[in-house]
Amino acid sequence: MDIVFSKYQGTGNDFVIIDNRQNNIALTTEQIAFICDRKKGIGADGLMLLGHKEGFDFSMTYYNADGNEGSMCGNGGRCLVQFAQDNGIIKEHYHFIAVDGPHEATIDHKGWVHLKMSEVNAVEHGNDFHVTNTGSPHYIKQVKDIQSVDVFTEGKNIRYNDRFNKEGINVNFVEQGAEGLFVRTYERGVENETYSCGTGVTAAALIACLHKEGEHTIQIETLGGKLAVKLNHKGGGHFNNIWLMGPGTFVFKGSIHLK
Repeated sequence: MDIVFSKYQGTGNDFVIIDNRQNNIALTTEQIAFICDRKKGIGADGLMLLGHKEGFDFSMTYYNADGNEGSMCGNGGRCLVQFAQDNGIIKEHYHFIAVDGPHEATIDHKGWVHLKMSEVNAVEHGNDFHVTNTGSPHYIKQVKDIQSVDVFTEGKNIRYNDRFNKEGINVNFVEQGAEGLFVRTYERGVENETYSCGTGVTAAALIACLHKEGEHTIQIETLGGKLAVKLNHKGGGHFNNIWLMGPGTFVFKGSIHLK
């Protein structure tokens, strides 16, 4: 079986995307893991299927690099919107459905995709961390020297501790700077640090505004590049009108033979 695919990346978070609007592609967990394998397959942090869904411009189905279906992926959602436009779905305002519900999106004049995220109404406060869900669960820890953090080791220890081991959690280390946040993330499903995590930087931006009500735009730096998050804090850890903004960039197109 030969599968036509496209490769996209959003600030270094890379994805294999397949057009499944005809609903004729069904991949096994093993096949997805093979495709995402950087040694044996194409190599990616995840795989997405663009599907047809009545009442929406398209549907988004996201799989982690381990082959299992994942929760919402912010950078993936932005890349999928760009893929949709590149493949003939031309809209000024996109409306699509993902695992965590409906999303809206637009593409601005400089090519940045603006993706509306789900509302957030719960933030857990720990001794030196916060936990919230922005479509995927996130653990946020403030640090002073982010470049010195061993993200893989510390992130893995938190992701696999007694509390989070079963369901998993994405672990974000955040440094507050003069012009915004620097965020590094250990992602479950990839089980390693990624260059960027869209739902992770969204979670970090929300936590940065916990004590500031109203509308804010937070500039974000990641290993893979720059993002921004616009949000409204209604107070008490309740957020709405959350937009993740950044590029969704085409890399290459090809086909792969699957046994």
